Amino acid sequence: MTDLLWQKTGTRTDERIMRFLAGDDVVLDREFLLCDIEASKAHAGGLANIGILTTGERDALVRELDGLADDFRAGRFVLDDRYEDGHSAIEARLTERLGDAGRKVHTGRSRNDQVLVATRLWLKERLGELSAHCVEAARVCLARAAGEALPLPGYTHLQRAVVSSTALWFAGFAEAFIDDACRARDTRAWIDANPLGTAAGYGVNLPLDRAHTTAALGFARLQVNPVYAQLSRGKFEIAALDALAGALLDLRRLAWDLSLFTTAEFGFVRLPAEYTTGSSIMPNKRNPDAVELMRASYACVAAARTEVEQLLSLPSGYQRDLQLSKGAIFHGFHHGLGALALLPDLLARLEWNAPAMRAAIEPAMYSTDVAIEQAAAGVPFREAYRAAAAAADEAGQGRTPEASLAARTSPGASGDLRLAELNARLREFLP
Repeated sequence: MTDLLWQKTGTRTDERIMRFLAGDDVVLDREFLLCDIEASKAHAGGLANIGILTTGERDALVRELDGLADDFRAGRFVLDDRYEDGHSAIEARLTERLGDAGRKVHTGRSRNDQVLVATRLWLKERLGELSAHCVEAARVCLARAAGEALPLPGYTHLQRAVVSSTALWFAGFAEAFIDDACRARDTRAWIDANPLGTAAGYGVNLPLDRAHTTAALGFARLQVNPVYAQLSRGKFEIAALDALAGALLDLRRLAWDLSLFTTAEFGFVRLPAEYTTGSSIMPNKRNPDAVELMRASYACVAAARTEVEQLLSLPSGYQRDLQLSKGAIFHGFHHGLGALALLPDLLARLEWNAPAMRAAIEPAMYSTDVAIEQAAAGVPFREAYRAAAAAADEAGQGRTPEASLAARTSPGASGDLRLAELNARLREFLP
C-alpha cells in the first residue's frame, strides 16, 4: 500500500488493522473513481480561482486527471491494494506526475467531502438511469395497451373476479412506471446539492470558490452548511434507494403475475425462450428464472436500504461507520437497475394465449356488470347486488367479454383507458 495520506511521523501501522480499516474500499471505489476525478478537477479550478494554485498548475492537474480517467477506462490504470482507497490513488498519481502541484490538490478538502461529492454525483447518474428504465418500460406497456385488448380474467384474492383485459393490465403498469420515473426525477432534484468544500464537516479557513465547483459539476444548488453535509450522508442514499425500491415493488408484482400466468394451471403467457432456463435433472422443464429473479430483486434493494439505515444511529459529524454505506448502495443499484434494464424487452416480446384466457372467464364474472346495470336502472344497489349474487351462474347469458369491457366506461377502465393522458405524462420524459 502506498504511503497513507494521514500517516504521522513516528507512528507504526499494523497491516491487519489496515486491512480491516480499508475493507473493500479499493474495489468499491472503482465504481466511484470517475466521479471522484471529476470532482478533483472542479476543486483544482476552485483553488486556482482563490490563488492557491497557479493557472499552470491547475491546467496540469486537469490534464493529468483527464489522463487518469482515460487510463482507468482503458484498463491501463487499475485501482488495487497498492492504495488505501480511490482518493489516495488520485493524489498519489498526481504527486508522482506533478510533484508539488499534486501535493497541493488536497488543500481545503477532506476525504469526507470527497466521498460525499463522488457518491452524490454517482447517485445522480444512477437515478437518471432508473428514470430512463421506467420510462422505457412505460412506453412499451402503453404501446401494447394500444395495440391489443384481449379478454383476461381479473382476480382479487387470487380468485376469478371480473372480466379484464391485457390492455388494462398493460396500462396499469404503464402508469405505475410513469410514477416511478417521476419519483426518480424528483429524488434526483432533491439530492442535487454540492457538498464539495465542506471539508470534514466544519469548513476551512479559506474563501473556497464553492460557486465554481457547484457550476462545474452540474449541481443545481450548493449544500450550504458543512454540518448538514455530513448529516445528509446516508439520508440522501436512503432516498435514492427508496426511489429504486418503489420501481422494484411494481416490478415484483408484475413478475408475480407473469410467474402465475406462465404456469400450466393458468397458461395465459408464453415468455421468450431467452428468459427461461432448463432444469439440471428434469428434461421436460423450462423455468421462468429471469422473471423469478426480477421478483426477488426488491429484496436486494430493501436489504441495502436497511444496511444504510442501521449505520445512521450516530451523532452529528463524520463517523467511520459510514464507510460501509458505499457497498450497500452499489450492490442495491447494481442489482435493481440490472433487473429493470431487462424489463422492456420482456414486456415487448411476451405472448398472450388468447384462447386460454377466454376459457378462464366464467359466467359468474359478469355478476358485477348485472348489479351495476340494475342500479343504473333505479334498483337500489344492495338489492341489485343480492339479486345478481343469487343468479350468478346465469350472469353470462347473452354476454361476451368484449361487450363487458366496452361497457366499462368509468375513466381509466377498459372502455375508457385514457391512454392519451398517460402518453402525455410520459412525453415529459422524452427528448
